[in-house]
Amino acid sequence: MPALSCIKLTAPAQEELRALVEYVIKQGIEQRKFVLPPPPKSNELFEVAASFVTLYSQQQLRGCVGTFSARNPLWSDVCRLSYCSAFEDGRFMPLQQEELADLTFEISILSPLVKIDNDGEGALLTQLVPGVDGLLLQDGNRSALFLPSVWEALKTPEDFVQALKTKGGWPANYWSEDIEVFRFHTTVY
Repeated sequence: MPALSCIKLTAPAQEELRALVEYVIKQGIEQRKFVLPPPPKSNELFEVAASFVTLYSQQQLRGCVGTFSARNPLWSDVCRLSYCSAFEDGRFMPLQQEELADLTFEISILSPLVKIDNDGEGALLTQLVPGVDGLLLQDGNRSALFLPSVWEALKTPEDFVQALKTKGGWPANYWSEDIEVFRFHTTVY
């Protein structure tokens, strides 16, 4: 399969994007609401792209929210997702001031989704590239997505797909010809 391309940011744009995330989180703690910072100077941050923002506190997951559909300029999406990751991820309590000292984050910019023919789960397992492919499964009203970084914890395609199905609310042994399968890559900053 050909490599999927993601937006690549220059070092100054990366620094500006990271500063936007820090601003949003700091304002969220101080004002208890989402505050959109002024638009960035880097033109490349105005490109439309799907992204995720993942927060870590003491090297443990602290929040992760994103979107797989590119609809907004990268900078505004990352700002909104930063706030949601810090204060609205239902798996965690809202971020507190005392957690800022140990807080780190990653910004994942997604390539466009590429639909994979659903030739069965076995065929999917042979196509996945561990550590490289992200995966989205959709079936009816249910969907589940894993970023490529999840391969760090789930090393085999079997474990990766089974855990993704569980995340989506399907039984681990579930498969249907109606499942839509999409792969993507990410660039992580």
